[in-house]
Amino acid sequence: MNPQPHDTLESKPLRLVTGATGYIGGRLVRALHERGDRVRCMVRRPEDARGEAESDIEIVCGDVNDPASLTSALDGVHTAYFLIHAMAGGDDFAREESEGARNFARAAAEAGVERIVYLGGLGRSAELSEHLESRQEVGRILRESGVLTVELRASVIIGSGSLSFELVRALVERLPVMLIPRWVAQRTQPIAVDDVLAYLLAAADVALAESRVVEIGGAEQVSYLDLMREYAAQRGLGRWFLKVPVLTPWLSSRWLGLITPVYARVGAKLIDSVRNETVVKSQDASVLFPSIHPRGMSDAIALAMRNEDREFAETRWSDASSSLGSTPTQVDVESSSRLIDTRETYVSRTPSAAFKAIERIGGKAGWYYGNWMWQARGGVDLLFGGAGMRRGRRHPDTLRRGDALDFWRVEAVEPDHLLRLRAEMKVPGRAWLQFEVCGSGTGSTIRQTAIFEPRGLAGLLYWYALLPVHGLIFGGMLRGIAKAGAVDDVTPLGPTDTARASRPAARTSTRVAYDRRK
Repeated sequence: MNPQPHDTLESKPLRLVTGATGYIGGRLVRALHERGDRVRCMVRRPEDARGEAESDIEIVCGDVNDPASLTSALDGVHTAYFLIHAMAGGDDFAREESEGARNFARAAAEAGVERIVYLGGLGRSAELSEHLESRQEVGRILRESGVLTVELRASVIIGSGSLSFELVRALVERLPVMLIPRWVAQRTQPIAVDDVLAYLLAAADVALAESRVVEIGGAEQVSYLDLMREYAAQRGLGRWFLKVPVLTPWLSSRWLGLITPVYARVGAKLIDSVRNETVVKSQDASVLFPSIHPRGMSDAIALAMRNEDREFAETRWSDASSSLGSTPTQVDVESSSRLIDTRETYVSRTPSAAFKAIERIGGKAGWYYGNWMWQARGGVDLLFGGAGMRRGRRHPDTLRRGDALDFWRVEAVEPDHLLRLRAEMKVPGRAWLQFEVCGSGTGSTIRQTAIFEPRGLAGLLYWYALLPVHGLIFGGMLRGIAKAGAVDDVTPLGPTDTARASRPAARTSTRVAYDRRK
């Protein structure tokens, strides 16, 4: 039977997702698409998103700091999801968030958008932290736009890669003995990321006469200490929690910076918020969304751990950045406890030609730079009972999923686009090496990403001890791949080179970060 006109994709209301490369945004785009919705993604760098999007997902350029860019992004939109934040910015992040929200609210009203759905933060204290106060101020600005707005307020989101959960995970994984300040007894109502997505999807269509604030949370009200204990129990980790009276949220955020350095800036803002009780005090969610039954803490943590590797494979870690700001961030903050070294270069070749050099890597062809260092690492691996470099590769020019490649295993391969290798050498953790190629017939961007998930303090020491070597090997390898394809020279992308990043010039940028899921 042929579909009727009302069944076609073009006839469905258009959903715009801002922050589409972020943790929640990326998952929401997939969920909307799988539901059969018509989806448009607003991003600041469309070239980075097009390679990952389905062919029927529209990608547009838009920046809430540039009001003129919002006109075309919002044209024809029925529902706009506002999932933008500026916590990775500096001390003025609250002002940036408010200005961005005002620009977006004004443009949405002028474009005739019928509904805005916004994900904010729980908290009703008279003295909210700057982070929560900013989240709720953004919600107020959107509700007063004249566009019907559903503001969903959530506390800790539990999912592999969500920042709040990853802070808990990083501490429990790395510290066998933890000094626990008084504020960890504060109550919160954690919610699984899958349940957050269910509310976001339902909020687009729920019948409302006026704008509403809807508090959402999991099935239980627990403390932050309960979260840490539950995570430790599910991981089978014996941990000691010693309560101390002197660790204020400010001191705790400084201490966090020592244990998980990449989280220092954003983690400080989040920890400042734990003095506020963040629990659901209204039953509106159960009335408006009776079919959604959120999981409890234990089930949410178990689900996050089960989905971890699948989500890792689906997410472009190297794209993690704040959704506000005029330049790409140098630190990925929407991230997990995996460590990332990302480099990229523009090459004046088609994706197919650029990918051929990547697909020939390893075996007798070598690793394009410092082969003696690779051989030395293989020798060390043999001494510790590993595979070493003796396995080589099945075929000199092509790779298939499951192939052995020296001391790696091919975990995923997509012709002319992606190669991901999983390490099978002896390391205190888990490691991957990933190559992505995105571009057109005139040129391509090669993104090379090394990912390491450390196991305890030994894993952290291993990574940081080898940072200088990684810089040498990974940088040389990318230059070698570029040279093998007979492309332009690779030049560094420094903090002052941001203008060059938007035009086709050869470049290399490096970000070492706790990865983003993102």
